[in-house]
Amino acid sequence: MRYKKLGHTGLEVSSLCLGTMAFGRWIDEEASISILDTALAQGINFIDTANYYGKGQDTAVPYGTGESEAILGRALKGRRDQVVLATKVGIRTGHGNNDSGLSRTHIMREVENSLRRLQTDYIDLYQVHIFDPNTPLEETLQTLDDLVHQGKVRYIGCSNYAAWQIAKSHGISEKLNLQKFISVQPQYNLLSREIEQEMLPFCQSEGVGVMVYSPMARGMLSGKYKSHEDVPPESRAAHGEKLLKNYFTARNFSLVEQYRAIAERHEVSLSQFALSWVLNQPAVTSAIIGASKLHHVTEAVEISDWAWPADLIKEVNQADVE
Repeated sequence: MRYKKLGHTGLEVSSLCLGTMAFGRWIDEEASISILDTALAQGINFIDTANYYGKGQDTAVPYGTGESEAILGRALKGRRDQVVLATKVGIRTGHGNNDSGLSRTHIMREVENSLRRLQTDYIDLYQVHIFDPNTPLEETLQTLDDLVHQGKVRYIGCSNYAAWQIAKSHGISEKLNLQKFISVQPQYNLLSREIEQEMLPFCQSEGVGVMVYSPMARGMLSGKYKSHEDVPPESRAAHGEKLLKNYFTARNFSLVEQYRAIAERHEVSLSQFALSWVLNQPAVTSAIIGASKLHHVTEAVEISDWAWPADLIKEVNQADVE
């Protein structure tokens, strides 16, 4: 397992980050703890969750319940200091007018809820889940700065921000002498490479850590989907996940087959190949693996140290432009 500094900090995190969106949603507590135990035993010290993750996302309730945080809180008793724990705030957690967004009211309430569920008195990395155009950035950043000074949060980060939004935030933090976002969490994989245009160059220039989610393109890069019609009955696509079906294009199905052929030549699975490609991008600090089965963790760890030669990276890039 490789470790890197997260942005311009002294904090070391594993190149693999355990994503826990499945905890309390697709898998029960027993399976969740088994995955967590395996990840820690394999050297993963970075865990990502959110106040939104958990029961409710697949029911008539239009918001999450924080069950993922609650499971982690119970599972990490006695070993909390062994991990770098990241969670998020911003997506709706109730029906009220102030139950979403990045206002001072919502953040202050939700950080207490997260601390309670996680059974900890501090959060290593507190991330805003999505940009809130209805709240001044000054209000959000001042609130996060207060949490750092109170000792409830150690570092702050953002998720799903554009490069200009981070740059604007940094400018405000600089002007007002507030804590800066040290990391960003964007989507990045072999089928979604948009962040290469602005985000990754910006992060490299400004020393912002990059922890990417969906390196498997929500399962598209597992190779289990052959066409629009060929969908395994127990898969996410069969259960109607819209974000996954957005990947169902002729271009992507063609690319998956090309990547599968390259992976087979190197005697690794397509999933391992796709994850390793992400880990070999120099701007990437850590890749989030949304594990729902034990083998998702062990297979990821197997290839986490695979350093790609330049000709392999070139071959993949050529496939994407053909």
